[in-house]
Amino acid sequence: MGVIIKKNKSFFWALFFINLIISIFAFAVLPDRFFNDANYIVSPLLHGKEKIGSYGFTIAFYKKTFLSSLHYSIVALIQYSILIYTLYRIGIPPNFHKINVKNSIIFVSFFMLAIFVSMPSKEFITFLFVASIPFLYQSKIPSKYKIPLSMFYLVAFGLIFRIYFILIPIIAIGMYLVSFIKLKNKILATFFYGIIIAVFLSLAHGLLKGEFLSETSREAVNVFRKNMDVNSMILSPVKTDVWYGETIGIFYGFLSVNIPIIEGINHFLSPQILAFIIWQLILFYILIIRYTRCLKNRSEKKYELWSILFVFAYFVVQGVFEPDLGTATRHKVAFLPLIYFIFYYDYIGKKSL
Repeated sequence: MGVIIKKNKSFFWALFFINLIISIFAFAVLPDRFFNDANYIVSPLLHGKEKIGSYGFTIAFYKKTFLSSLHYSIVALIQYSILIYTLYRIGIPPNFHKINVKNSIIFVSFFMLAIFVSMPSKEFITFLFVASIPFLYQSKIPSKYKIPLSMFYLVAFGLIFRIYFILIPIIAIGMYLVSFIKLKNKILATFFYGIIIAVFLSLAHGLLKGEFLSETSREAVNVFRKNMDVNSMILSPVKTDVWYGETIGIFYGFLSVNIPIIEGINHFLSPQILAFIIWQLILFYILIIRYTRCLKNRSEKKYELWSILFVFAYFVVQGVFEPDLGTATRHKVAFLPLIYFIFYYDYIGKKSL
């Protein structure tokens, strides 16, 4: 009896192999600035007093796993293999080998993943955490516990690794509640009120700590890097040290990161930036289409709906914190497990682990 080779799996592994080669040799072709974080993570002489937070956790992780002592090409071989196997465990849709817009976004994401995790990085850890949510939704845990548990995961990861992850379930819940209100443009309202929630959270932080959220993150980083070679910085058009400036800055940040049309005009001579912008716009459009479908059948597609809301909430959070388009792209790629799960939910959403 002959062995049956399925086209979708063959294409999946072929895509993996091609991008694995790219990942392994990325260290030889990428510019030095791509390795700033990686060099900091693996070089004890560069370390400060990081004991907690994303850097502290990442430094400890790479030290304990001995990955910090390996050449970047070996790190790429190990990390990329683990990440793609993670996607494989989530599931491969039967039409994965077909060329269409949705699949193309994922194909390009395989390449982006090969670039951004071809070295020690915080995104490797974030990717594995984000993958825990699709695995939770596919598990045999009673249905009533899955969504609350996924929110608990996000809060716990925020406390341990990246504090702004705590904002994701808060904003997602707000967006979910808005979706029940009868409005002419429910999509626009969902994002508008999601951003408003982020604004109020930032203003509350300002009252308690004396500085607004984007002021302490995006703006502070970009003021420091103003004279450096970073051509896709996201700078608020107004100062963010007053409440209305912070409000404008968050709305501007959201548009710059998620609907970067103006950035495309400003950087039309930079092909890598244009490529990200096209990828981002198509991704955003597909997610909106799937979101509208979920609203029509909430009960059957509840896990897809909440996955989309978590991604949308993350997009809103990126509007507060992301200092430039390159960093925004790298961080979005770490959310690929959830995006992948959403894109192919009709085929893999009910798969059991």
